Order: sequence, then C-alpha cells, then structure tokens
Amino acid sequence: MGRPTADSGVNVDEMSAARRRSETVARMRAMARAAPAGRPPTAGAAPASTERCDICHTTVPDDHRHMLHLVERTIMCTCEACWALYSGNPEYRPTGMRTVWLDDLRCDAETWASFGIPIGLAFFMRSTVTGGMVAFYPSPVGATESELTLEAWTALVDANPVLEHLEADSEALVANRLSAPAQYAIVPIDQCYALVGLIKSRWEGISGGGALEQAVPEFFTALRARAVGAPAGRV
Repeated sequence: MGRPTADSGVNVDEMSAARRRSETVARMRAMARAAPAGRPPTAGAAPASTERCDICHTTVPDDHRHMLHLVERTIMCTCEACWALYSGNPEYRPTGMRTVWLDDLRCDAETWASFGIPIGLAFFMRSTVTGGMVAFYPSPVGATESELTLEAWTALVDANPVLEHLEADSEALVANRLSAPAQYAIVPIDQCYALVGLIKSRWEGISGGGALEQAVPEFFTALRARAVGAPAGRV
C-alpha cells in the first residue's frame, strides 16, 4: 500500500511531526538498551537486536510508526504497511501526533492526592475500552496502571478545560511533580511508554536509585524543546 499523498487529505505537517516523534522514541529505546555509563561493552557481546514490526515481524527502521493495542494497552511497533492496514482496526489505534506544553495547568496537592498515585510522575489516558480515565506511573516492572474515579478527573478538567479535548487512546497528559515547578504536557501515548521504559532500564533497588533523578529531567528537557505552547482556550 502506497504512502498517503497531499491529495489524500493527510496533513503533511502532522506526518512530519509523527516522523520526528518516532525518531525520538527510537533514540530513547537506544538509550535504554545501552550499557550503564562508565561500563565498557562486554567483549564479544552481540549487537543490539534489530527492531521488528510487532504484527508481521518484518524489520523496521529506527523511525518506524507506533500503534496502541487497545485491550492490552501496550505499544506496538509497526511497519508502514501494517500501520496503514491496521489503523482502522478496532483493536489498534495510531498514536497521537501533537506535543503541547501546559505552562498554566492547575493541579493542587489535594487534586493530585485524589488520584491515589504514590509518586509524583504519571500519565493519564482516556481509554475507550474501560470507558474512563486510566493513569500509569513507572515502577520496577514497567508501567503500573490505575483507573481513576470520575470525580478526581472531572475536578482536574474543570480547572483545566484544555483537557476536555484529550484524544482517547492516542495521547496523554503527562505530569512531572518531581520538579519545581511541576511540569505538564499533552503528548503522544508512545512517548509516555518510552519514558517508562527508560526509567525501568535504570531502576535500582526499591526506590529506583538514580533512575528518576536522571531519566525524568532528560525526558522533560527534550519534550519542552520540541513542544508548542498551549494557546488560550481549546488546543
């Protein structure tokens, strides 16, 4: 199946944004696979495995596309053909394309506590499978999932109407309350999973060691550099 052209109604800017986002995810995966700093590669070690499409298993380039498996809520690497073929499949959803920095998002300590998240880092996605909002936060085993109460999420949306337009299954609100001031952005969902994977690869002991101290600032610095600011009103 050929690539979409300008006549097909596909927004060229959105395609370029998706390509840049895929390249970022690929770089973060490479960082997660790399040996710890200061430790030389093991002699004779095999090179990093080639990325493959999770559907047809053909090899894919570093800047490949991603989709979310809606039921399992896992990110799928896809080749161009499978991305085009399965984008309309009820089990899959192409990941989002926009990255919007939310300088003015309001979330006080009481609102955050109502989410029941044990750390100050999480991302929030509207799931069509559960019919509600799902929060994920990093842990030693990867992304830990927690369904939010309607009241908790509604309170945050009431204070921040921009969140009314969060695209289901495709993008997420990512929140970093480990920094001062706190940082918030709307990002493609695969970016969130890339962050979780990066943290998991650096996790040490029970508390995580330097994983959160190192990976989180790196991620949000890069995120801020490529994000656009949220205009007044709807994004």
